[in-house]
Amino acid sequence: MQFLKVMPTARATAMGEAYSTLGLGADAVFWNPAGLVDSKGLELASTMTLWLFDTRQTAVAAAVPIGDDYGTIGVQLQYVDYGSIQETRVDQLMFVGATGSQVYNPGLTGRTFSPYAYVVGISYANRFTDKFATGITVKYVNESLYGSSSVSVVNPSDGTTQQYNTFANVLLFDFGMHYNTGYRSIMIGVAIQNFGSQVKFADEGFPAPLSFRLGTSADLLGSNALVVDDETNRLTFAYDIFQPNDYAQQMHFGLEYCFNTMLFLRTGYKVNYDSEKMTYGGGLATDFEGYRLTFDYSFAGMGDYLNNVHRISLGIVLK
Repeated sequence: MQFLKVMPTARATAMGEAYSTLGLGADAVFWNPAGLVDSKGLELASTMTLWLFDTRQTAVAAAVPIGDDYGTIGVQLQYVDYGSIQETRVDQLMFVGATGSQVYNPGLTGRTFSPYAYVVGISYANRFTDKFATGITVKYVNESLYGSSSVSVVNPSDGTTQQYNTFANVLLFDFGMHYNTGYRSIMIGVAIQNFGSQVKFADEGFPAPLSFRLGTSADLLGSNALVVDDETNRLTFAYDIFQPNDYAQQMHFGLEYCFNTMLFLRTGYKVNYDSEKMTYGGGLATDFEGYRLTFDYSFAGMGDYLNNVHRISLGIVLK
């Protein structure tokens, strides 16, 4: 279930994933469900992630306000395509061909298979006060490691056959809070993600990638900013502490410059990661016949030995 760590939303990843307070509207279902309360109307968001090697991740989300007193509902769907993998088996480790011209077959059977994973989730958020909001997400997660749903394994010592599932599924929960300090534009956000029971593959169980986010953000430049008031330009700083259950504490820093709510430039930095460091990106937004349309892109380097990661996001708000 490590794919749950590969986060969607080009805006967020361009800002180094410092997004616990900035994930608002439909995007909030992936980051902090409390941000759903800031939906401006019916919102739709989608992201395509070109991840490592042939892996592609598609994520779509929607947010629907159900009234001032009843909160906002969000839904999400994520699908991961790991590409096509050549099948190998231990019993196919052999030399093949005529004597004198034999070549070694490294277990290849001639068949391929395509692993995949998906998430289906529903979220709900509401305000307790004009400054404090909470949200919760329930999501069903499934990961398949092989083409068929099960395999039979023969024990060579006694000849018995054991059947194993090649997939695992689990119900996980996200919890989030947003707090508007009331001082200028300072926001505080908290999110717990992937809380649930262990995931069992074959005979062994493993914990899901539980994580904790605590962050803050503020406008340094802009309307009601900390430093300079400006109605046309905005510069937002964001910072998150991130604690996964399988690694040391990490930190995320992000900056976003906005000109006239139309043009966006972003950068971020991730601390205590093995390969990820700097992130970059940008976006465009426009109003068209009552709709708010957004396009965002992010780029992240993955060190000297892995390919770069690209994300493209599209969004629409029906005001």
